[in-house]
This record gives sequence, structure tokens and C-alpha cells, in this order.
Amino acid sequence: MPPPIDYSKYQTAAAIPEASSMIETFRAIGYNIETAIADIIDNSISANAKNIWVNFEWNGEDTWLSVKDDGSGMNNDELIQAMRPGSKNPLDDRNSKDLGRFGLGLKTASFSQARRLTVLSKKPDYASVYWTWDLDYVNQTGNWDLIKYLPENFNENSLSNLPSGTLVIWNDIDRVVKHFRQTDNAALDKFLFIMELVKKHLAMVFHRFIESKRIKIFFQDNEIKPWNPFLPAESATQSFGEEQLHNGKVIIKGYVLPHKSKIDEETYKYAEGTKGWNEHQGFYIYRNERLLLAGDWLGLFRKEEHYKLIRIQIDLPNSLDADWQIDIKKSVARPPLIYRDQIKNYAAKVRSQGVEVYRHRGKTVTHSNGQKFIPLWIDHKRGDKWFYKINRDHPLLDIIKNQAKADPDKSIETLIRFIEENIPSKSIYIKEAEEPEAQGKPFEGIDQEPIRKTMQTMFESLIKKGKSQQEAKAIIANIDPFNQFTHFLEFL
Repeated sequence: MPPPIDYSKYQTAAAIPEASSMIETFRAIGYNIETAIADIIDNSISANAKNIWVNFEWNGEDTWLSVKDDGSGMNNDELIQAMRPGSKNPLDDRNSKDLGRFGLGLKTASFSQARRLTVLSKKPDYASVYWTWDLDYVNQTGNWDLIKYLPENFNENSLSNLPSGTLVIWNDIDRVVKHFRQTDNAALDKFLFIMELVKKHLAMVFHRFIESKRIKIFFQDNEIKPWNPFLPAESATQSFGEEQLHNGKVIIKGYVLPHKSKIDEETYKYAEGTKGWNEHQGFYIYRNERLLLAGDWLGLFRKEEHYKLIRIQIDLPNSLDADWQIDIKKSVARPPLIYRDQIKNYAAKVRSQGVEVYRHRGKTVTHSNGQKFIPLWIDHKRGDKWFYKINRDHPLLDIIKNQAKADPDKSIETLIRFIEENIPSKSIYIKEAEEPEAQGKPFEGIDQEPIRKTMQTMFESLIKKGKSQQEAKAIIANIDPFNQFTHFLEFL
């Protein structure tokens, strides 16, 4: 290890960030409004809030949004410190329940959406205090200065109904409502749609806090119900045993959600969340039970239709932020290389079960009543290639045979309809996606004499109908599947 540098030997020069440039840079970190509001709520939870209120008032470009809590609150010095960018060193040890890390969340989340951030706070036995960041003022002065300002509709008594708490107010929300007119109904509809996304995001991110009754979140004074991605209350949900990493600090638990046929329509719609079933598959990474990342395979797998029932929970403590590369927005996480194989192997087991639930048609499954599921189609291998065939033991065939004695045409039509309606498209898709080179071609690897004989019979029939040999062969060459066996034509 090299010796420490003796800094006293070297000349220094101040390189203080230019305020207006730096504060505008904060706006480009990459929050959307859902992640920004969730970051504000993190501060409320860290301040031991039990109730959190998210409210807004539609006024076109002058729309405001606020987050109020009944947490411990701050006095004047604490508030100024909290509003200072980088108010905490990310290398410092944190309380195990702290949801912050960089001391930037309040500021960067707010600046990403609004040009004016006001915080009003009240600590027990202290008077209310408030300060405002106004980005236009910072641009004018070039100074890192807060201003003593409260926006309209708010005053020093806005927290008077609480013994303590904090109120965060966003004004000039230019990233959402810029150029919106208050009388424009289309603009209002767009804004309300965005607010609905915010509400659903909060229901997902904080669902474990809401379920355990540690907090209540109210959105426009309506209590938010939790959205649990794993459907733990459904009897058809399959959960896997936990696996631990990093000396037990990291816990992985997999879930296979029920097939659509096993749950009612309301539950199915609930479980698809805001992004749909396909997009919600993958890992769900929680830090101190707060959801960071929802539905992502972390570069280990691709998102594919037949894995859409699989969701895997990973729990981390905040002491592993650096190892997992947690970003400022708390929306990105990357597992350490040393654990990637273990995580991938665990996920592969869950995925294997999940794909069987998804594709159950075409598989023999024993149900709880002891009766076997009888598929119409059976997948099987010939050599190293996959094929599908009709199950010759299916009860339907006996029915068709009996019908054929009285009405052959009707029985054939019935058989064709059942075959058409029950093609194992999911299984075929999965095999094609996973093993594209292992898909067998018609009559590959078996006796092709039935093909030749059928082509011969068809050829003779066409000749009897007045076709020339050349015409008959041309017709057969364009009929599926005979077009794949044109080498037989020269023998007709």
C-alpha cells in the first residue's frame, strides 16, 4: 500500500461548482415523477412518519403538488442542513432503517420535476420553519442561497394540526405541466393519468410498509391500498424456499404466480400492475423492504412470454448499497459478480417451474384429486429434435370412431375442429425460442413412405381429372407438406 500523500506540500485552488450550472445538472439525473415522489416519501419514512399525504391542485401551469407527513420534523438549523445538496456523506454508516444514502434525494428528486421547492417543517416544542430553493433565483444570483418564501395556498400554520411533521411543496412543475392551460380538458386528462401512475407506483414501492401497517399513504385524501407483486394470498401461487447470500444479509425468494385459469378476472387484472404481465416478470429488489427495482432480469435472462408468471424477491440491507451499485434515484441495482452465478442458478429453478405452469397444456399433470390431466397433443423427441403428435389414447378418438360409423364427414369435421382449437402454440413457441435448431420437420427421422404413397394417390387423382403430368406435379409441389418432399415428384 503506498504511503499517504502529504497534501501540505502542494498548492491548492478553489474549484467551487458554479451554482446555476450545477443545480440545472441536478435536474438531468433521470427521475420521472413517480420515482421522484417516492424519494420524497423515503424521507418521511426515515423521519418515523406514520401518515403521509400526497396532494395536488390542478391550475394548469400553476399546478402545485405537496407531500406532508407526521414525522419527527426539523428545527431551523436541521432544515437548512437537509436542504443543502450532499447533506450526508454516502460513505457514512447509516441507521439500518434509513432509506437514504447520498443526502441528495430531497433536492434532486424535487429539482427534476419543479423549479421551486419549499419545505415547511415543525419539530415538537419548536415553531414552524420554512425555506425555499428557487432555481430562477439561483440562476439570477449564481449563489447557493435559499430564500425565506412560502407559496400561495400555504402558510406557517399549514402543519398546525400535527404535533410535528414536514410539508414538501413543488411549484412551477415544468417537467409535467409546462404550457398546460387550466381550461384545457385534454391537458387535465393527461395530468390525471400521470397522477394515477404515481399512485400505483407508490402502492407498489411501499407495499410492505403499508401491509405491515407501519405507514398509511393518502393520495388526494384517499388511502392507497398496497400492490403486492407476488399474490401471496392466492392458494395457486407457488413459493420457493429462501436462499441466502453474503452471510445471510441477502435473501432470495422465488414465486410462480397462478395461471390465468386458476384466478378470477379481477385478480388477474390486479396482478398485471401498470406494465402488464410480461414486463412485470423478473427480480424485485428491496432495500430495507422498500422496492427499488421491479421486474428486471438484471441482464441474466431475457423477458419472454412463457416466463411471465415468475417473480423473484431479493432483500438487501442498506449496508450493501455500494456492492449492489444502488444509484441516487434508487431505481438501479446490479448484483456483485461474485453472486451472479448463484442468483442465476436459483432463478433458473424458479423459471423451470414457471414455464411448466405457463405451458401446462401438452404436459401430463397429476391434480390434487388424483386424476391425471389428459392432453390432446403430446410433445416428444425423435433423436435430438422435438415433435408434437396427437395423443392416440385420448377419449375423444373413441368418440370420433363411433361417430364415423354413422356420419364420417361429421366425425372428420369434429376431429379437425378439436385439433385446430387445441394446437399447443405456447409449447411450440417456447421450444422455438429456447431450442430453435431442435424443431423437427414433418416426417424427419422416420419412414417417409406414407408421404410418397399419398403424393402418388393425389397424382393419379389429378391425372384422372384431366391434368397433364406436368400440371399435376406443379399442383402437388405447392401443397403443404408435400412441398417439402419435391424429390418424390420425379418418381410419380
